[in-house]
Amino acid sequence: MRIDLEVSLDPTLGCGQAHRWHKLDDGSWEGVWRNQVVTMKQISPTSVEVIGTDDRKGITRYLGGDDDLETIISEISKRDEYVASLTDRCPGMRILRQDHWECLATYLLATNANVKRIGQMVESVCDHFGDDLGRRHGFPTPKQILDGCGCIAECRLGFRESRFITLAERVESGDIDVESFSEMNYEECVAALQDINGIGPKVADCVALFAFENMEAFPIDARISKVMEDIYGVTGSYKAVSAYGREKFGEYAGYAQEFLYHADFISRQARSRNPCHCSWQKCRRSA
Repeated sequence: MRIDLEVSLDPTLGCGQAHRWHKLDDGSWEGVWRNQVVTMKQISPTSVEVIGTDDRKGITRYLGGDDDLETIISEISKRDEYVASLTDRCPGMRILRQDHWECLATYLLATNANVKRIGQMVESVCDHFGDDLGRRHGFPTPKQILDGCGCIAECRLGFRESRFITLAERVESGDIDVESFSEMNYEECVAALQDINGIGPKVADCVALFAFENMEAFPIDARISKVMEDIYGVTGSYKAVSAYGREKFGEYAGYAQEFLYHADFISRQARSRNPCHCSWQKCRRSA
């Protein structure tokens, strides 16, 4: 199935928004979406070949196809020349529309872990509790996690283990209505998310942005904190730096954050391959 959409798969799927996409040797991306093993390959800057699902509308929405990318890029570019230059260098990057439960549970595991470690934990949880799809496993429901939680230690989640089980219990019991977050504005959403044990302001911003479409969210991790200091001279508390980003970039601040994150990610990747640069650190999307 061919999807006609201006989207660049490499930065969209490969820069830490979601953690179940793997790039294959032929340049395509394999992931699990709605309990289907899906492969996507870039055909042109405005088209993608999709194998594994025939849900054209659903996969287009997942890839951020509902966003008016031209308007978004125009808005954040006129607010900042540096971000404008980044959008020119990375056309087609979009913010994914992730499953609400999967995104929430995934980012609960993301506390104090780098992208590689997050991916390992998520795959382990899926392999232990999710539906067997052949090459991969689906992301488990809260009930599937609770039914099999006797072997949760095998997933090697560390201190996140009890928080993960508690989240599954609260969602399964109805104490947490995951869909209710989508009805909240940004401030309400991040406040409610932080009532969940294990979710701080960084994780709340990520979930608000990647699951619940609060495009003004501006998550701050160690990487973005350094960028904000180096490029904009902004330092301080999480609250202060994030508020600066939201004010500076406006209603699409989350897109500006992703361009800043991607540019630094690529820069550090390049330096890591050069033995003369030894200061590179693995990226962290930690709370």
